[in-house]
Amino acid sequence: MKCPSYTFEEILSQPEIWQQTLYHLSQNHIETAIEFGKYEQVLFTGCGSTYYLSLWASRWCEMRQRVLSRAVPSSDLLLFPSSWLHRNKRSLLVAISRSARTTETIRAVERFQAGGYGDCVVVTCYPDQPLAKISPWVLGVPGAGEKSVVQTRSFSNMMLAVAALIEQDTPPGLATLYMEEGTRILKESIALAKFLGSSHNLAKFVFLGSGPFYGLANEAMLKGKEMSLTPTEAFHFMEFRHGPISTVDRQTLVVGLLSEEGLDYELDVLKDVHELGAYVVALSGVKHPSIMQNVDHALFIDEGPSPIWHAPLYLPFLQLLAYYRAISKGLDPDHPVHLKAVVELQ
Repeated sequence: MKCPSYTFEEILSQPEIWQQTLYHLSQNHIETAIEFGKYEQVLFTGCGSTYYLSLWASRWCEMRQRVLSRAVPSSDLLLFPSSWLHRNKRSLLVAISRSARTTETIRAVERFQAGGYGDCVVVTCYPDQPLAKISPWVLGVPGAGEKSVVQTRSFSNMMLAVAALIEQDTPPGLATLYMEEGTRILKESIALAKFLGSSHNLAKFVFLGSGPFYGLANEAMLKGKEMSLTPTEAFHFMEFRHGPISTVDRQTLVVGLLSEEGLDYELDVLKDVHELGAYVVALSGVKHPSIMQNVDHALFIDEGPSPIWHAPLYLPFLQLLAYYRAISKGLDPDHPVHLKAVVELQ
């Protein structure tokens, strides 16, 4: 059956492409060449989706490698380098770009290198493009390239590459797990995402995530804006009580990306918004019986060998939600308003 759009086809292709990427990463040993102990800080940078990927990556890098890690938009690194870089602090810069052609990221890397601040790794779907050519280390996921403007499978596969970089390993059997678990999650996600995305009773979407999940919450927020022009927001779970909760009503969809560490506190927030009338969905790698007491629906994710590896599995539902919302509004998710696949400056 012919898929109705490039975007839909690319979302559905993720289990197969994840498997290919993990096989590719297991043969590519760039990640083991990075000695994190040599650096006083690690900076992850990108634009749009890849900045949100950087937010996720920086939290995991600091937890796993025990080195100060920060996420910074490429434009901030370019325009305000002294806010992030110091000559007496050796840095590792991880520059993430689907296209490897984004001008802000290229110029930020060039400024970093010209200043002699440290070393650079590029993560991209197109390792033959300009950004990759100026870095000695390139971690490519060429099978994840896209026709679409909006990032879906490119984002999740670059997450796998970054996870391999941070973990410095790809566990055996992970490719098979991703194929099986990804296929299951897609099947479970389609009907729910279509139901919620098509519901005219839901006018605004809120995505909650804390720690590493905050980056994913922001990426979900961006998909909703890009594809469907829906009012969407992203917050840390407990920050949501400090003002934004005043906007919750029966037209609000709240999606909570639950963590094991903060589960009790996060469920309390979901309980609060549910009592205020929001429709609540939980995505969780923890199968705890109390989850279903506080939400309307839950999708459970198999954690695999380590929680860092299950994050891409959260994405298909979030991407499909934005896709079906766009379709329900008569919009073309392949050609989002005012957007291009690559932002290139003169």
